[in-house]
Amino acid sequence: MVLVTLIGIAAFGWPLLADRQSGLAHSQDAPWLFAALLPLLVAVVVATIADQGMDAKAVAMLGVLAAVGAALRPLGAGTAGLEPMFFLMVLSGRVLGPGFGFVLGSVTMFASALLTGGVGPWMPFQMLALGWFSLGAGLLPGPERIRGRAELAMLAAYGFLGSFAYGTVMNLQGWVLLQGMGQGISFHPGDPVAQNLARFVAYCAATSLGWDLGRAALTVVLTLALGATLLKALRRATRKAAFDAPVSFGQEGTTAPGTTAPNPLPEGDTARHDR
Repeated sequence: MVLVTLIGIAAFGWPLLADRQSGLAHSQDAPWLFAALLPLLVAVVVATIADQGMDAKAVAMLGVLAAVGAALRPLGAGTAGLEPMFFLMVLSGRVLGPGFGFVLGSVTMFASALLTGGVGPWMPFQMLALGWFSLGAGLLPGPERIRGRAELAMLAAYGFLGSFAYGTVMNLQGWVLLQGMGQGISFHPGDPVAQNLARFVAYCAATSLGWDLGRAALTVVLTLALGATLLKALRRATRKAAFDAPVSFGQEGTTAPGTTAPNPLPEGDTARHDR
């Protein structure tokens, strides 16, 4: 996960450190980023399965959730930033944990891009950003500490802030490619990082704040309305996916209702019942 994060930070942020003569088109580095991202996603899945003892059926559940998330994305069609898939990423990341959460976010974005025809140089960046979004939900305080309404409130607050963070990160990918905007919001290659970041903040406020607000508001509403039911369903499915749980038996001498207890062994007999 650290390696994936470092690669993602470098992919998003290197234009800020480039000189004026550098080529800044992300369409040139996106295929390389995608090629590096896929084997790392597989490595995260393998490591998560090894650590948590989950088997192939847990991976199948991951695929089902990715398919559902991909199907939810076209419902909003990006109108005013309304994307219902984000609330599912919050709840799934919470239940599956940071590793599976990251993979779920990345695979969901990949599947939705294929479904909607949104394949382009921005796709691997979207996969990283949504993966980080779902990963963050898995890093929140554990369910053994926060449950019930407090948990839903925490997830809704995370979904609200995370929706803005997702939009901001994706703005950075597209902002460095746009030219001819106002002097106060355009990216200037080779300028000091602090100056470019100040322009970037102005760019986000002027262009995407309303879209991010729509995404954040919808995520909060859906999390509060459907979160309790979906969390129960996801946790039940996760428990059923862990098929290596030890089998336990009742104590000797216990009988089912309506049956007759067997005669006890004679005192001093060393025989034992086979379990």
